[in-house]
Amino acid sequence: MHTNVVTEQLTAAGRAIEHDSFAVIDAEVGPHAYSAEQWPLVRRMIHANADFDFNGLTAFHPHAMQAGLKRILAGGTPVVADVEMICVGLSKPRLDHFGIATHQFISDPDVIEAARRDDTTRAVQAMRKAHRLGLLDGAIVGIGNAPTALIEVVRLIRDEGARPALVIGMPVGFVSAAESKDLLMSLDEVPWVAIRGRKGGSTLVVAAIHALLGLAEEHQRGAA
Repeated sequence: MHTNVVTEQLTAAGRAIEHDSFAVIDAEVGPHAYSAEQWPLVRRMIHANADFDFNGLTAFHPHAMQAGLKRILAGGTPVVADVEMICVGLSKPRLDHFGIATHQFISDPDVIEAARRDDTTRAVQAMRKAHRLGLLDGAIVGIGNAPTALIEVVRLIRDEGARPALVIGMPVGFVSAAESKDLLMSLDEVPWVAIRGRKGGSTLVVAAIHALLGLAEEHQRGAA
């Protein structure tokens, strides 16, 4: 029985379609190696793209789900994204319920100027700005578009002591995308969720975060 209120679709018709879609995925997915805690996140990503390849391509640090849920339930968690699309795609009522604010700096004038000056990408400079502002520590970082942003986040973790609560690394593309995710998956310092290979995208980061928010509401309601 579905008891979530905040993290469900807002109409009965919308909820029925989403629940039916999840039932179809469960029926058609075949065997998988994900835990009961991990599977809702993978299933929601399959739902977002109608792509069963994410059963297998999705990888989890052993503490990823617990770290994400703990941070969301603590309240006031920043979400730092590489692009505005992630911030726009996230449900505002769901974010507001947990006191979550989103941040992205990809188009800030100082970020653009620094990228030109240093001959780097805007995505790199946006992550550096987030770190300067103290936003990465304890944050959920979502990278769906820019491999250079993910590579920079890994560097900030390893070289400058940044400590996000969770990194959701899913940049899509043909240049450095797979390599950036391989780099993330080599990290022990912080928990992560990643997609192996070239596939990814901002919609998948949004789906992953929405899955975490839904699980967090289940925890809240179970504890009530």
